[in-house]
Amino acid sequence: MTRMTPSEAFVETLVKNGVTEVFGIVGSAYMDALDLFPDAGIRFIPTVHEQGAGHMADGYSRASGRHGVCIAQNGPGITNFVTAVAAAYWAHSPVVVVTPETGSMTQGLGGFQEAQQLPFFQEITRYQGHVNNPARLAEFTARCFDMAMSERGPAQLNIPRDYFYGEYDYDIADPKRILRGAGADESLDEAAALLAEARFPVIVSGGGVLFAGGVEACVELAELLHAPVVNSYLHNDSFPADHPLWAGPLGYQGSKAAMKLIAQADVVLALGTRLGPFGTLPQHGLDYWPKGAKIIQVDADHRMLGLVKQISVGIAGDARRAAEALLARLANRTLAARETRDARATTIAEEKAAWEAELDAWTQEMDPWSVEVSDASPHMHPRQMLRALEGALPADAMVSTDIGNICSVANSYLRFTRPNSMFAAMSFGNCGYAFPAIVGAKVASPDRPAVAYVGDGAWAMSFGEILTCVREEIPVTAVVFHNKQWGAEKKNQVDFYGRRFVGSNLDNPSFAEIARAMGAHGVTVERLEDVGAALQTACDAQKAGRTTVIEVMVTQELGDPFRRDALKLPKRSLEKYAHTNAPA
Repeated sequence: MTRMTPSEAFVETLVKNGVTEVFGIVGSAYMDALDLFPDAGIRFIPTVHEQGAGHMADGYSRASGRHGVCIAQNGPGITNFVTAVAAAYWAHSPVVVVTPETGSMTQGLGGFQEAQQLPFFQEITRYQGHVNNPARLAEFTARCFDMAMSERGPAQLNIPRDYFYGEYDYDIADPKRILRGAGADESLDEAAALLAEARFPVIVSGGGVLFAGGVEACVELAELLHAPVVNSYLHNDSFPADHPLWAGPLGYQGSKAAMKLIAQADVVLALGTRLGPFGTLPQHGLDYWPKGAKIIQVDADHRMLGLVKQISVGIAGDARRAAEALLARLANRTLAARETRDARATTIAEEKAAWEAELDAWTQEMDPWSVEVSDASPHMHPRQMLRALEGALPADAMVSTDIGNICSVANSYLRFTRPNSMFAAMSFGNCGYAFPAIVGAKVASPDRPAVAYVGDGAWAMSFGEILTCVREEIPVTAVVFHNKQWGAEKKNQVDFYGRRFVGSNLDNPSFAEIARAMGAHGVTVERLEDVGAALQTACDAQKAGRTTVIEVMVTQELGDPFRRDALKLPKRSLEKYAHTNAPA
């Protein structure tokens, strides 16, 4: 036990947990601790908005595999964290959100910037630590860091602002890291028996493979079974795209090759994935999930096993260790998949080649609205633009994607050979995620090119963080898809509401000009042949410390809607609305 102030105990616990960066906005509620950051070797990165700080902590965590930390002023500063923490929750990111609150002696009196801060985060954190006595500040801080990692998700550390002061005896605990095993022997034996009998096994490689550092083990298992591997939704970096057994991502705007291959599976090994409904829904007209296949699901959280899909075997375990255990069990067994290896290899190659050829030929969307607006537009087709970006991305690039029509279509064109390379808002699906997330990823991995894909609607929510990049010398590249619309919602108005566009058209200025005014570099690209060079130049400029906004001018054509089953043709009961009954 050492005598120190609560602020010192808080900062010492951060140091013990390896914290070197904290994202947030300065506030009086925690200023006594903030004053210690420089001497403790902690860089405080002031952001433009607290939501941006939360997304940066998320991106930092996902790029590094370590905690991401954010902090802000009590009350409105803390409520601004809510959206970012919810995104981190669904991404399973170990973010520690530090929430100083109104002083303990004025709680409940309706004072300045007072709020009940624990209920806001109750459903979107894996653990909440409320400091109920300043003598316990180090204890609760350490527990939040431990729980964020062991529970694989955000933890909230709530501290009354007067609890940073005083002097107490503290024990600064070492981090506790709970190691997970491969799962129960009986379940692993049963899974190995199913895989040994499989004639067309397919592996779904999910986020748990990334979290566990299990990509190499997944590759070895796939090679032993000669099984095609598909990525779970928005985890395109969970298996190397240059491997012959890689088939691409499932889910919305995913790979037809992946879907057609998994449709043939007799056994599916879902490795480190909850098989979420949005990541397995029909797409491209394909209801591809193999209804007769045996499903083996591996997840660190036993509550996910069999939650979405009926399974034959559930393994509560670490994805890497489970893959290694299955490898050991299968190494000396007779595998039925070996008998069908050559035919399956041919099928894999043919499906991948057919999908690549289809992508090459898929130059524009062909529904009547898209053809109409494309014929009248001088701008680039989004799919051609995305293909050009794909070809120009550096091999070691990290890419974040926002939510929206073109960003979602990008799922077909993003391929990675390294893990921890793709960051998306996952199933929370909030706009304004990609740009701050890639800023945080760049802080964690400063030597890797960092690129954000953002639609113009989401960009308007987040471009203020250009100031963070410029002020803090964090160089990234943002590719802004400028088509003057909320494309995902506009598609619904095309399909269901007779092209009656309420709130979905956007009148935007030049985002390149705005970037230049904010101190970054801005370039507008209007020709397809200039896309690749612009991206390469921008990524090279990151080495010189320059942030670049590439504004790509694209047509208003629209890809498939997010969910065709989420809307119905409108029905109107009142006569004055009768003209809106059916689409034009």
